[in-house]
Amino acid sequence: MNVVSITGERQCELVQRPTPTASGDVVVVKIEAAPMCTEYKIYVAGQPTDNLGHEAAGVVEEVAQRGRVQVGDRVVVMPQYSCGRCPLCLQGEYIHCQHTFNPLEVTGNIAGTATYAQYLLKPDWMLVPIPDDITTEHGAMACCGLGPTFGAMQRMQVSAFDTMLITGLGPVGLGGIINGVYRGARVIAVEAHPYRIELAKSLGATAVIHPADDALRQILELTNGVGVDKAIDCSGNVQAQRLLIDATRRKGQVAFVGEAGELALHISNDMIRKGLTLHGQWHYNLADTPRIMQVIRTSRDLLDKLMTHTFPLSRVQEAFELQLTGQCGKVMLQPWA
Repeated sequence: MNVVSITGERQCELVQRPTPTASGDVVVVKIEAAPMCTEYKIYVAGQPTDNLGHEAAGVVEEVAQRGRVQVGDRVVVMPQYSCGRCPLCLQGEYIHCQHTFNPLEVTGNIAGTATYAQYLLKPDWMLVPIPDDITTEHGAMACCGLGPTFGAMQRMQVSAFDTMLITGLGPVGLGGIINGVYRGARVIAVEAHPYRIELAKSLGATAVIHPADDALRQILELTNGVGVDKAIDCSGNVQAQRLLIDATRRKGQVAFVGEAGELALHISNDMIRKGLTLHGQWHYNLADTPRIMQVIRTSRDLLDKLMTHTFPLSRVQEAFELQLTGQCGKVMLQPWA
């Protein structure tokens, strides 16, 4: 099978790896849509690897035993290789599992964990069926396209009564606008890139503020001096995270989705006196998959705007270079094009 391999700084190529085989409850999925996420950072660094990607949707190609899926099922592949037995997995919070495993060791394969590839190994219980009225490409948005911000909004119970703030309008933040619009919330966003500012407005953001234009003052003006009700950071930028805390009203809620390092908090002023609730949000609970599919089902036109570019796997370097410009939303790879 074809697999993308990073070979040097801003260099990559397709390599051949053995097609994996199913074993136990680990099945083989033929990948038909592979959304791109933050793998461009590995591409820029030139870190040699052919284990790229964590988002995919496709068709079950092979099963080793009777289980939750059968050959021909269209599925979304959930990230990670979680144990499926610990309390977190059983509660649907598999993303936080502390007992993840290496499927190559378990199955005896030497490839099959990358989504920038034609085939993938995955436990059958980590495959979400795609309803007949949803395309495979739209179904793939149940991963990072919509997933992290969907999980954050579920946790904060975002509704039409709320004014939402989203910082960082990469693909995850742009997906957050779609989630917020679906729930009827008023969405304010912070972003510097002109292309993504315009894309955010087309997705339904009420206002998009440049971070250098006294963003806190503008947010407070838009909320009668009170601040937003709920806020999500998708930038992983410390300044943006600080802005969220300052721009959220007393007794409001803040969720951190973007990966980052240390953030200074003033326990008295930020936490005790403001009464903020802070959340760390990675993905969403498996029990909520019918709900995210409903968001996808009713947001088709917005998802088509979010998914701005599609490339065959053979043009992945071009796709990486596009991501580096910021002139895109969610970029999709087609392994069989």
